[in-house]
Amino acid sequence: MGMMQEFKEFAVKGNVMDLAVGVIIGAAFGKIVDSVVGDLIMPIVGAVFGKLDFSSLFVVLGQPPAGTVMTLDALKKAGVPVLAYGNFITVAVNFSILAFIIFMMVKQINRLKKETPPPPAAPAEDVLLLREIRDSLRK
Repeated sequence: MGMMQEFKEFAVKGNVMDLAVGVIIGAAFGKIVDSVVGDLIMPIVGAVFGKLDFSSLFVVLGQPPAGTVMTLDALKKAGVPVLAYGNFITVAVNFSILAFIIFMMVKQINRLKKETPPPPAAPAEDVLLLREIRDSLRK
């Protein structure tokens, strides 16, 4: 029964619950950021630099069956081994944009959270006494 009690104490600790809430909110936030990248930023980047969809770039590693359309989806459905390096490039570009957006958001949040430094602590009583003695000796 000792192990069950230990597990209960572990599971109800505040940091475990905070972690669970963080994971759930992180998953929801990930969907929002994916939408921002895919629906807002990538169309603008595509309009500025031209279409940035590399998903049609691939190398066929096997022999496709006769009559197979030479698209990535058709080749994968036919079971032909395909090196889809274009998908990797697209995901890498999306990740870079996503990482930059998250960096900017964290930077702004940290700027907003910046706390004012606490005022300096009052000097100790013995230090005040020594200063008074020093000042009286100067006179």
